[in-house]
Amino acid sequence: MKITVFNGSPAGINSSTNVIAEAFLNGAKKAGAEVENIFLTEKNINHCKGCFACWFKTPGTCIIDDDMNELMQKYTYSDIVVLATPVYTWNMTAMLKNFVDRLIPLKQPLITETKGRFDLEETKPKTQKFVIISNCGFPGNKNFDILQLSVSPCKPALEIYRNCGKLLKSTTENVQVIVRKYLQVVEQAGYEMATQGEIHEETKDNLNMELMSTVDYVKHLGM
Repeated sequence: MKITVFNGSPAGINSSTNVIAEAFLNGAKKAGAEVENIFLTEKNINHCKGCFACWFKTPGTCIIDDDMNELMQKYTYSDIVVLATPVYTWNMTAMLKNFVDRLIPLKQPLITETKGRFDLEETKPKTQKFVIISNCGFPGNKNFDILQLSVSPCKPALEIYRNCGKLLKSTTENVQVIVRKYLQVVEQAGYEMATQGEIHEETKDNLNMELMSTVDYVKHLGM
C-alpha cells in the first residue's frame, strides 16, 4: 500500500494543512503503508501550455521537461492519492491547481459522459483512491463548498475539511488539548484508509468535531 500526499500549501512543512496531513500519514504508517509527503512548493512545475502535444504528438507524455515527470509517476503508482490544500480565495491554492492541470497527459481526447457531466477518458483506468485534506482559517464549513465541487470529479473516498484552522498550531494549552484529540481522529482515519480503503462512520463524524465555537474563535483571532 502506497499513500502519497501532494501538498499544495505555499507554507509547506510549516503549514496548518501539513499538521493534518502528517497525522493522517502517521496513522497510515502504523497500518504498514509506505507513505510520502510531497511539498509542491519545493518542486519545479511549469504551467500547462495548452498545446495538446501530450495527446497528438507525444501521447501520454508532456513535452515540458520539469519535475512533473517524476510526480506523474508517483501519482500513477500510488494506491491512495491525497490532495492537501488550505482554502485560498474560495478554492485550492494555485500551486495545487497547477499540479492538477499538468495531469492532463493521463487523459485522452475522447469525451465521456456520466449523468450529464462531461469529461475526458482516462488513458488507463484509475485504480487509486483519493483523499482530500483542507483547512480554512474561517469558522464554519461553507468556505469549503467551492473546493468540494472542484474535487468532486475524482470521487474522493474521504474528504477532511477542517474549519478554525488557525487553532491547529496554537500554543494555548486548552486549545492544544482539543487539537490533539482531533488529530488522533485524523490518525485513525489514516489507519482505516490504509487497512480498509474507507473509514468508519464514527470516525467520519468525529472528523467534524468542533474545536471552538464561532464566537470564541473570532475572539481568539482578535478580529
